[in-house]
Amino acid sequence: MKSILTLLCLLFYSLSYAQQDRYVIELSDKGNSIYSLNNPQDFLSTRSINRRLTQGIAIDSSDLPISPVYINAIANTGAQILNQSKWLNTVTIFTTNPTVLSSIQSLPFVNNVKNVGRFSSNNPYPSKKLFENISPLKTIHPFTASVLNYGPSERQIKMMNGDALHDLGFRGNGMLIAVIDAGFFFSDSMIVFDSLRANNQIIATYDFVDRETNVYNDHMHGSYVLSTMAGYWEGNIIGTAPKASYLLLRSEDVNSEFIIEEYNWASAAEFADSAGADIINSSLGYTEFNDSTQNHVHADQDGLTTPVSRAAGMASLKGLVVCNSAGNEGNSPWQKIMCPADAINILAVAAVDSAGVYASFSSRGHSADGRIKPDVAAMGLQTIVASPFAPIVHGGNGTSFASPLMAGMAACLWQAYPNKSNSTIMQAIRSSASQFPNPDSLLSYGIPNFNQAFNALGIPDVSGSGNDWLIYPIPFQESINVHSLSNDLSAEITMFDMTGRLIFQSQFAFHQSVLQIPTSPFSKGTYIIQYRSDSVLLRKKIIKL
Repeated sequence: MKSILTLLCLLFYSLSYAQQDRYVIELSDKGNSIYSLNNPQDFLSTRSINRRLTQGIAIDSSDLPISPVYINAIANTGAQILNQSKWLNTVTIFTTNPTVLSSIQSLPFVNNVKNVGRFSSNNPYPSKKLFENISPLKTIHPFTASVLNYGPSERQIKMMNGDALHDLGFRGNGMLIAVIDAGFFFSDSMIVFDSLRANNQIIATYDFVDRETNVYNDHMHGSYVLSTMAGYWEGNIIGTAPKASYLLLRSEDVNSEFIIEEYNWASAAEFADSAGADIINSSLGYTEFNDSTQNHVHADQDGLTTPVSRAAGMASLKGLVVCNSAGNEGNSPWQKIMCPADAINILAVAAVDSAGVYASFSSRGHSADGRIKPDVAAMGLQTIVASPFAPIVHGGNGTSFASPLMAGMAACLWQAYPNKSNSTIMQAIRSSASQFPNPDSLLSYGIPNFNQAFNALGIPDVSGSGNDWLIYPIPFQESINVHSLSNDLSAEITMFDMTGRLIFQSQFAFHQSVLQIPTSPFSKGTYIIQYRSDSVLLRKKIIKL
């Protein structure tokens, strides 16, 4: 009787999993790890450790890698190890053998074994999460002149006053951005990335789907996305952070939709954290799958339920700024944001057109637990992107392109204030936005003004000493005098009010040592005065009585 029951159970198990070959193993604990919290350099880069130190973030057990003893025990059952997630405490595997699954389930440190999909290269699926839609380039009326020649990409930068930061020299230098996407087809040869390659700004690549370092032979979606941040092709397109460094990470298999991709995303985010990334851009999202039993419902969007949203929230807890596309479901029955846009303390980014008006396809808020989502908005209709297939730029539609615009500008803002926390940077972005403090469910806080965010954060961490710079009288009333630095032949003086509005601009002539600024038209209050030359950038808050 017992043998018949066992046979029936094995037959049922085999039939249930006949079409499945990928599983997630949920572990009970981290085990007796060979790693120690006293030696974080064994599993975190110096950049990653320094990010935690700067922001006062403790290194804890969630940072510890999964025990190699556990990994070896799972592998010894005959399973092929795919990826690991120390934050979710999971391992994904490949097997077609139900006996292997039974052996894994019997291991004392295994809580659960769940199907997460199957090998799918021959199973095309109309994915909803790759939000690009390429369209012909329309005529774009230029803004006022800038230091950089943005060409047709000018509007998407200037809509957020991003050019103000670029003109100050903040273009992402020293920042590390991880791009988690579906592949970066031809990015290793596209003209728009010539300077990126020449300056060795691509720090690392990894494909978490095929588990290899080549990310240039898969989907083109990441190439479009990357061009809005890292592109530098004067007169055609300049990205929001052309001087940043990048990690190019593939987590998405566009041939199908299974929840294993959320676990791939978690592994990619952990790679980014451990490598010392400052920012993650993800133009991906999840709600429905080939296997409907894996589908999410809106109630799951509390930031704490789906694997990908939990991982995105954990990345934020580790001190990263995470920017994620809100989704392209605004006109669909779903309508709502996609996961991980619901994650806690990240920037979910909606799409607007070139006039700053809500794009109807952009997914709507709020989260299931009532948090403001999406967070902010950027241009996602007729966004200028570079083609992987020809040396041209054209329009692209989707929140996929709004998110990297935001991520790149966040990198420029953080470059100016490297000692600020990720939460402080994100709040400055939200607070500067066009609908703050009256958010809605479409654009929430609206389109950020990065010049205003820059001013609101105070005196940036830039070169030069404020003690060298003589301004008097402080406080001032009818006028204020500014002395040039002795080694500067010329300099520019600008003043802004606390909303970021430019109220005064003048150049020192080469023979001048003092510039007198008449301030009688100015209202009483606080202002920012800025001194900029080829050698120095200085800013101070000053008060008019």
